[in-house]
Amino acid sequence: MLLRGKPQPGPQRQRLGRREFLKGIVSLGGLAVVSYLVSPWWRGNQPAPGMPPLITSPLPNLSGEPLSETILPTTPSALHIANEEAIIASERTLAASQPPFAVLYGPGLKEYNFGPNRLFRGRRYGQFIQFLQENLPEANNYRILKADPATDEDLLLISPREYIDFSRRYYEAANLGLEPPAGFSKFHGRDNKPDWPPGKIEHAARIIVGQAKMACDLVQEGKFTKAISIGGGLHHAGPSQGEGFSIYNDVAFCAKYLLHQYNLERILILDVDAHAGNGTSAYFYDDPRVLLIDLHQDPKTIYPGTGFANEIGTGAGTGFTINIPLPPYASDSSYRLAFESVVEPVTREFKPQIIIANGGADPHFADSVAYLGLTLAGFRMIGEKIGAMSSICDGKVVTLLVSGYNEEVRPLVWLSIIAGLNGIEFDAKEPLPIPESIRVDYPFATTQRIIKEVKGYLREYWHSLR
Repeated sequence: MLLRGKPQPGPQRQRLGRREFLKGIVSLGGLAVVSYLVSPWWRGNQPAPGMPPLITSPLPNLSGEPLSETILPTTPSALHIANEEAIIASERTLAASQPPFAVLYGPGLKEYNFGPNRLFRGRRYGQFIQFLQENLPEANNYRILKADPATDEDLLLISPREYIDFSRRYYEAANLGLEPPAGFSKFHGRDNKPDWPPGKIEHAARIIVGQAKMACDLVQEGKFTKAISIGGGLHHAGPSQGEGFSIYNDVAFCAKYLLHQYNLERILILDVDAHAGNGTSAYFYDDPRVLLIDLHQDPKTIYPGTGFANEIGTGAGTGFTINIPLPPYASDSSYRLAFESVVEPVTREFKPQIIIANGGADPHFADSVAYLGLTLAGFRMIGEKIGAMSSICDGKVVTLLVSGYNEEVRPLVWLSIIAGLNGIEFDAKEPLPIPESIRVDYPFATTQRIIKEVKGYLREYWHSLR
């Protein structure tokens, strides 16, 4: 659903002119078709009694795509309808004036709310959309689109039926204030147990997965090169175990869907959240088609306690999980080193067909949950680097944004990432003074040592790290 953005007068005038041009061409084509259809009559090749003459061989349309088994009646009214449809199809093909990226958002996301006393509340999504529209005009920059919720069939790509059914019943009962079914700990960690009253959490989780699906389709079908899912990035959910405020893993869904629906062979997941994507890793730990590069705070110091440098995959997927555990308070120069020493060279060597990037604001120095040291300039740098890396895959990026627990900082960070990714000027001012320790990046020497350790575990699998 298009929420904003009327066509401007200039492009509309161009479109009208092009319509008249196309009508002329299609009319001439219609005459040619009629001539072609009439000629068999005079040769005695009439159709069966009561049946109008038909063309059943493929004909090219104005977009250059074949119309397989096209059937065109010869009546003038039917030809007129066919011509109009061809014009509409041609306009869609020729309308190369789409803005650079799509933003996926729907008001139902506010229901992804674990209760009034929890860190993870649903107001973050609408707050960001308001901030985005106030600071970056929609016009020629982006389109806000609404996705349908994921179906059970969609969710079965990432979770078994038992998990899906329990999650739906439990969170529906919690939202209605009813006694929920027993067995919560079998399927979910304690982080996922909501306070009362929670929102319609499971339904909102389906919206987030639906947005992931739509983002993949938009990019793969060439409608946008970049799509941003607001609320996406629930990377702690595994196939049968939800945790860390994550019910369904939309990051994993993106990759699974692209493998299944589009037969991709090389997908890069780049996780820059402050916490390791333990759920995402569980899906692809043995799969060489999906390269997971995960930058996060040292797991000895933060949940979920996984993502050490020696966790590099197993079986055929060995070497295709790359964890870069950064020391607490690592700042912009540490992240730059990680990108330039590991992320960028491995990406060039892997040659992904698409990049799925997930993260948010929790690596910011003022975040209340993690202890990293990125500044707004550092987040923009990350966006710019992902944008530059995407040239390998024709600019295709799906970005999932959800994390961040400082409400003053979060929208600034998200927009800094988006602006960097899309090459948009955005004058972001830090709302808080940058501590001196962050400015000079005191842990930089430790980061250098960690990068050397990461390369040591992976050099056998990547020439670019030798």
